[in-house]
Amino acid sequence: MYLQHFGLNQLPFNLTPDTEFFCDLPTHREALNVLLIALQSGEGFIKITGPVGAGKTLLCRKLLNDLPPPFVTAYIANPHLAPAALYQAIADELELKYSLNTEQNQLLGQINDYLLSAATLQHRIVLIIDEAQAMPLETLEALRLLTNLETEKQKLLQIVLFGQAELDQLLLKKSIRQLRQRITFSYILKPLNYAQARAYLQHRLQIAGNTHVDLLPAASVAALCFYSRGIPRLLNILTHKAMLAAYGKGLGKIGWQQVQLAAQDTDATRVRWRLLGFRPVFPWLMLLGCGIFAYFSSSSLPL
Repeated sequence: MYLQHFGLNQLPFNLTPDTEFFCDLPTHREALNVLLIALQSGEGFIKITGPVGAGKTLLCRKLLNDLPPPFVTAYIANPHLAPAALYQAIADELELKYSLNTEQNQLLGQINDYLLSAATLQHRIVLIIDEAQAMPLETLEALRLLTNLETEKQKLLQIVLFGQAELDQLLLKKSIRQLRQRITFSYILKPLNYAQARAYLQHRLQIAGNTHVDLLPAASVAALCFYSRGIPRLLNILTHKAMLAAYGKGLGKIGWQQVQLAAQDTDATRVRWRLLGFRPVFPWLMLLGCGIFAYFSSSSLPL
């Protein structure tokens, strides 16, 4: 692997949501601030959406790690569940004891009793659901019923939904309009622009041990940003592959040529590479295009 070649102590572009690599970019900081403010103010439903690979799961893990007492969190990673299974998953997260024969209403009662007890201890329970767009409609309605559990002063349960853009379409369904009305805070994660992508890539390289600021020249970052459309997951995939290509040739830097090879080798970017219309016999066109792209995309506007 290329770790020793580039002077790294760990892989900088793994796809796992490692909070050590969390980059405090404006879009992710704003989303985290929305979450913290909404939770501190006691809101019942909060929603964070964004395109596939925008960093929702990493933000979710960051929230789980950073929420201070008296917050107590429950996390559901796979919400494609029937209502009864959802209640069981919540009970498991809250470490409640129940039998497999427990009726759905009884389990809901146990959860309610736990939440009341937690409220007397000044604990604030937060249920965090990742990939919420996968929830069936009847399960979303069962989720809404949980927010009916409240005292005169506060909600007994706060719920944070992380999901893809399909979640917004799902919430437009008439059958769950009551849930939609209860979402008081929401935020949409946006793709990174050139300046943000450059900061993101350099941050991950620095965390991994890199001390060479010129490892990714401006043209290479511009090419990565173009092919990835500013999506962090694609940035990770393409940069990892480009580093492998540079290592294979014994290069000390990652050139735009290696980025182009990475884009050709990646299903999610191959079509975009073809649409560009460049060929290896015209390398100067690619370099010129990346330079122009870097210049215009260095503004604060997202790509």
